[in-house]
Amino acid sequence: MCYSALVRQNLLWLARHYGAEVAWEMFEELYRRRIDDSDIQLARSLDVHMLQMTDERARRSQAYIEQYRADRARAWEQELFKQRKRLVDAQRKLQVKETKAARNDERIATDKIAALMGKLNSLRSEQLRPEDSRIFPKKYFVPLIVNEGGRLLIRPMRYLCRLPGKPSNYDDRFDGTYNARRDNLGGFWSSLYGKHHGVMVIDSFYENVPRHLYEKRALAPEEKESNLVLHFNPNSGLPMTVACLWSHWTHPAEPELYSFAAITDTPPPEILATGHTRCVISLKEANVQEWLRPEETPRARLEEILSDRQAPFYEHRIAA
Repeated sequence: MCYSALVRQNLLWLARHYGAEVAWEMFEELYRRRIDDSDIQLARSLDVHMLQMTDERARRSQAYIEQYRADRARAWEQELFKQRKRLVDAQRKLQVKETKAARNDERIATDKIAALMGKLNSLRSEQLRPEDSRIFPKKYFVPLIVNEGGRLLIRPMRYLCRLPGKPSNYDDRFDGTYNARRDNLGGFWSSLYGKHHGVMVIDSFYENVPRHLYEKRALAPEEKESNLVLHFNPNSGLPMTVACLWSHWTHPAEPELYSFAAITDTPPPEILATGHTRCVISLKEANVQEWLRPEETPRARLEEILSDRQAPFYEHRIAA
């Protein structure tokens, strides 16, 4: 399963590379809603790329980003003031008497001050680091390329798929629906497969792997299973165009939701050797247009496309 990924967030690059249009109004609405909705997460790199645009259609999104940043900065600065006071109070107590409570307050306040300073510095910076494009399931919205009426569009969609007709609490009951197993496309995913296809463009991905399997050993007596996070990078250095399914969910009393899942299959040997049993499917560039026109493409050809995938060697390291 693709637990996390570094996703291409530059909308103009995606538009040029795939000949797609940006669904500006959808990004604008998402940025507006994010100001007051903590369930909407966007990668920092998307904000930075949006702020650097000169296109008039990005202006309102830029205004919402600035408002969001101002609100975040104000909240973090207030919390920073509280933690600095907590640190000073703890240090004063420690000058009088060593206590466990005061020492804990000193430690916690110091850690929180460092974290808040990091957040504020990152919020104000326009420099991008690779981790600024990282996304996770459930709350993160990602630029997804889809075909709508013969037009390729880049839309923001949540990385946790809610099937049409399901209740909103489906997200908690089925919290693994950010990935769609290939061997279940004709079952659980049949309402989307062959109908709603998209692609997400990533540079690398992360997986949770049981530590004992990675170390190629059995669990010791009384040992509880623990995980390692592995960061996988294709040695080709090329972006991965990941096959996805997407859903448009509506309800009379709730906001509409566009969401998606990445399709996974049996991994190549080098990933399997780490103890992980799934891998996203990276399409060949020559097959992307057909994949994005599923209703015009025979089912047998769709299966061929999923099998005829990019096959780089995936190097890995243990993520910090």
